[in-house]
Amino acid sequence: MKMIHSKSGASHRYNLCLIWVSLILVSAINASAQRNLKPDSDPEQQQLEWCFIYSNLLGYDLNYVINPLLYDNVSKWMGTPYKYAGNTKSGIDCSGLVCQLLKDSYNINLQGSSRDLHKKTNKIDKKDLREGDLVFFKIRKGKISHVGVYLGKNKFAHSSTSLGVIVSDLDEPYYLKYFYSAGRLTSN
Repeated sequence: MKMIHSKSGASHRYNLCLIWVSLILVSAINASAQRNLKPDSDPEQQQLEWCFIYSNLLGYDLNYVINPLLYDNVSKWMGTPYKYAGNTKSGIDCSGLVCQLLKDSYNINLQGSSRDLHKKTNKIDKKDLREGDLVFFKIRKGKISHVGVYLGKNKFAHSSTSLGVIVSDLDEPYYLKYFYSAGRLTSN
């Protein structure tokens, strides 16, 4: 009985140790990411750090980051499930995500559907897209029914009905087929 107790105690201590080490690692990563959101004395080094961090978090290579808050906020929403008319971490739709990202990254308060958001933008050419612009798609019945935030390098963040919050490429066949327009908010 004593032997079982000591094994159980050792196992319990081992599990507590693993939890403790995990918490320290998560705290260190978060502190590093937060530290890296602040301007550094060496802008070139800061860009390299931001690109490294967000390339790893988002799964594609970044060459330059204009607004690190945008990438930080996208990474926090990644994997959130899709929920029609949702706007929380338990579920969010495409326009809800766009509104949250704009609010948290640019201090722009918007609400509404993808069609409503489209009306609040100035149309721009796809080739002129820049970080923070919006991309619109006509997926259902020839009406604007999907929106995402452009990140650069042809990538955009959005809430997919099947996969939740993800980063996709505008040249993926599905998005090429349904792409409608790009827009820039007047305050962006």
